[in-house]
Amino acid sequence: MYSILYSPGALKDINDLPVDIAKKIVSAIKEINDNPKTHVKKLKGFPKSPLYSLRVGDYRVIMSIEDEKLIIFVIEVGHRSKIYRKY
Repeated sequence: MYSILYSPGALKDINDLPVDIAKKIVSAIKEINDNPKTHVKKLKGFPKSPLYSLRVGDYRVIMSIEDEKLIIFVIEVGHRSKIYRKY
């Protein structure tokens, strides 16, 4: 099982969302900790340290997955219309 770590920005993003959506996102992240790469999509443009996107309804979770350390690091959470502008 992978450990899940949240960046301070991701925690702020989750806290700014409506409570029901935030609960869905947190539970979706917890559900993938057995085998995360089967549930996520790799973002293009990051070959050395790849970033992944998890779809939760209209929201996306941007994360990195470190297989050697068994860590899922959640970087950012946001609506699909705005989240990809930085990546």
